[in-house]
Amino acid sequence: MPRDPLSAPSDQPLAATPTGGEPAGAAATGVVEETLVLRIALEEEQVGEVRTRFRYDAAAPYEVRLTFHAGRPDEADWVFSRELLRDGLDSLSGQGDVKLWPTHCPCHGVTLHVALESPYGSALLEASRPQVKAWLERTYRIVPDGQEDELLPSDEELAQLIAED
Repeated sequence: MPRDPLSAPSDQPLAATPTGGEPAGAAATGVVEETLVLRIALEEEQVGEVRTRFRYDAAAPYEVRLTFHAGRPDEADWVFSRELLRDGLDSLSGQGDVKLWPTHCPCHGVTLHVALESPYGSALLEASRPQVKAWLERTYRIVPDGQEDELLPSDEELAQLIAED
């Protein structure tokens, strides 16, 4: 079986794009992507790590996509609003399937908790708040807050698409 490309030890940084800066061509492609290591609660006092790809694409300007790679051939994608992630950096945000909130961990400093619920189970993850915030700020350089609608088709363009069918 080939080696899992995301199974490197957590002390080795892994980023799809350079951390803290805009990758070459990001403005042209409208994609901001980075892989971060999140801690995951496995049992009462057991914690593991899961490499998680954070992805923003200006073609879907309201959403962020988190792809969890747990060392299996399949990946788990969670898509939710960029606004939910932004709000979760500062206070409890979300309801139902996705909840986010900032906290302080004595071992890891300022963190972001991500609680996920699905029919298949639930997960509590912890990310570095500064790393997530830096990534999110890069998305706002691509599409500033309040300008998402400008990237979506107008009512006239949608009507034309529907009429062509």
